[in-house]
Amino acid sequence: MEAAPLFRPDDGHYQFKYFPAFALAVMPLAVVPEETAKAIWFAISVALLVVLVRISIRALPDRRQSERVLAWLAVALMAKFYLHELNLGQSNVLLAVLLVGALAAAMRGRASWAGVLVGAGVFVKPYALILVPWLWFAAGPASLVAFAATFAGGLLLPAAVYGWSGNLEQIGGWYRTVTDTTAPNLLAPENVSVATMWAKWLGPGPTASSLATATAVVVVAIAAVAWLWRRRVRQPAYLEFGLLMMLVPLLSPQGWDYVLLLATPAVVCLVDRFREMPRPWRIITAVAFAFMSFTIFDLLGRALYARLMVLSVVSVAAIVLVGCLIAVRRRGLA
Repeated sequence: MEAAPLFRPDDGHYQFKYFPAFALAVMPLAVVPEETAKAIWFAISVALLVVLVRISIRALPDRRQSERVLAWLAVALMAKFYLHELNLGQSNVLLAVLLVGALAAAMRGRASWAGVLVGAGVFVKPYALILVPWLWFAAGPASLVAFAATFAGGLLLPAAVYGWSGNLEQIGGWYRTVTDTTAPNLLAPENVSVATMWAKWLGPGPTASSLATATAVVVVAIAAVAWLWRRRVRQPAYLEFGLLMMLVPLLSPQGWDYVLLLATPAVVCLVDRFREMPRPWRIITAVAFAFMSFTIFDLLGRALYARLMVLSVVSVAAIVLVGCLIAVRRRGLA
């Protein structure tokens, strides 16, 4: 087993950006030919997408629509992000399945499993850290203990290959790589973070950064309202989970549009409760879905697509859908 450095600046745009433990997890793919490894990963990703949609639907409490209807509608609305994920060979769908697995475990009273799955998710993508406060409300203290144990174990595991000091060096390399590659990706067309949104509108600089921070605080505060109204529903964990997943690409400076596939549970919830929402909210939800899901190059053409991406309509639509989820909670629908 070769303890090669994981974080190499000379890899350019394709620098490894995962925690070292993830490299160990996918190491079996490195021992087969490259094209075979790609085919295996593609097949795994397709299977995981099926699992993601299925668990997202089956975990929804008091479902109004049939599983088949919700599956077709969810895939139609999220196809843009699913296909982009598959095309790039990313690992967000693996993260999504681990996290919806944590949701299902929490709703079934399996607190330790919920914590373990969120902990494992952190090593696929650190985005999973956003769920740590949710674990307390959804699964209780036992889930946090399980999460802490899993997280600590994942941090220590690469020491078996790199040694203690080498492992610390790799973790430091991960941090430098993630922070150093944030600025170059800020104005990428497919970046949907609030930081990118303001940078596109005003240009990169202190003003845009300050407004992005303020927007992030406001969006998180709006989402927190769901917790204030959680007694209005019998099983509040699902919608709260969906809200946090919708926030991930908005809050991450490298929030690529395909990361919105994490919002599959939020989409399932909104689609299922759509008929019960007041007419104005149904219109708002439908328009937001249209901009988020169907701002597609092949559908709109180069000029219109480029203009809409400069205007960050996908980011705005995702923020609006956060508000729609709060409206659902306010009426006690989920």
